[in-house]
Amino acid sequence: MSVVPYSVLDLVPVPEGSWPAESFRRSLDLARHAERWGYHRYWLAEHHNMPGIASAATSVLIGHLAGGTSTLRIGAGGIMLPNHSPLVIAEQFGTLSSLYPDRIDLGLGRAPGSDQRTMQALRRQRSGEVDDFPADVRELMGYFGDEIGAVQAVPGQGLHVPIWLLGSSLYSAQLAAAMGLPFGFASHFAPGLLLQALELYRTQYRPSVRWPKPYAVVCVNLIAADSEQ
Repeated sequence: MSVVPYSVLDLVPVPEGSWPAESFRRSLDLARHAERWGYHRYWLAEHHNMPGIASAATSVLIGHLAGGTSTLRIGAGGIMLPNHSPLVIAEQFGTLSSLYPDRIDLGLGRAPGSDQRTMQALRRQRSGEVDDFPADVRELMGYFGDEIGAVQAVPGQGLHVPIWLLGSSLYSAQLAAAMGLPFGFASHFAPGLLLQALELYRTQYRPSVRWPKPYAVVCVNLIAADSEQ
């Protein structure tokens, strides 16, 4: 019987009356516990302009948690790519992968992770006319590849940082299948689409060199307590 690996998605919540610095300490403590308990991954999600969530500088926090653990895979679940230049993300995660080899994951989301005004403040020059996400993903993958172009991600080039496509729609499932990438479905947002998205991803999957078979993770909400009461 195969064992399903479990992982943690952390939004780094800031409770009322608390401060982000306390949340960062709690996240590191939780990551260390998760590592001891045998969890496989620990991902952080990018959000902005939300006083109750402190995971805005996602790559910085990933480095903090990776430095405080030793075996746990630490990653982004995810980076909202429309907010950023692909080159900047390649450099950030190339740096993380260089510091913590074979422990860094890069999950990519298509949503802004905030409101439109905040998105404009993060990355001002957007066409608004076409969906740039597939092209941005390909550009980012190129920075991690072996072929050296006119612009290089240093560090990043040749590191092949694992890229995941994340989403809560059938669009994300289709794109991940078409690009031969692992897929993470946010069923805590859209539980009714979970089975359809996974079926679509698996049946339409195009094998890639790194991922010859489809590979999917599912995010669900769990409530844990010492007793049922």
